[in-house]
Amino acid sequence: MFTSESTLGAKLGSDVSRDEKERGIEKQTNKQHRNPILTVDGVLLIDGKLLLVRRGREPEKGKLALPGGIVEYGETTEEAVAREIKEETGIDTRTVRLLGVYSDPDRDPRGHFITVAYVLAQNDGDLRAGDDAAEAILQPIDDIPLLAFDHNRIMADYFQQNQKNGAKVGRRKKITGK
Repeated sequence: MFTSESTLGAKLGSDVSRDEKERGIEKQTNKQHRNPILTVDGVLLIDGKLLLVRRGREPEKGKLALPGGIVEYGETTEEAVAREIKEETGIDTRTVRLLGVYSDPDRDPRGHFITVAYVLAQNDGDLRAGDDAAEAILQPIDDIPLLAFDHNRIMADYFQQNQKNGAKVGRRKKITGK
């Protein structure tokens, strides 16, 4: 007997997270009614360095990215970003401010994902990779590499907003990205 989970797992392959399997996330190509998936991403500086994760699963497996993930049913986006950061990096955070909402339907190859990005502050925790992150690192803020998805755009917006507000975030080199 085929269960929906085993059928979905076969469709998606083994490089998808449990959350993705539970939600049936796959590139949708038919014209049926469907809704975007809501996600969160966090920008967190620790000792002047940007917290990043190396993706342990497809899409963009092996690339560095801002930590984040899918909002669970019944959860606020602020709760979701704190949970995702804790799961992926071991760091407890609090929301400082909303950075932006990124809704380009092509920002993720799996389908239409909308992300709510937050600027965060660290409460506690020890840096360690967890959940679907292969590695958690602190990257010098003036040397940000090409990141997964549209995360370079998110970081460009972060720098632009901080320059407008007169905040000191370090000198930055050119940010390349999608």
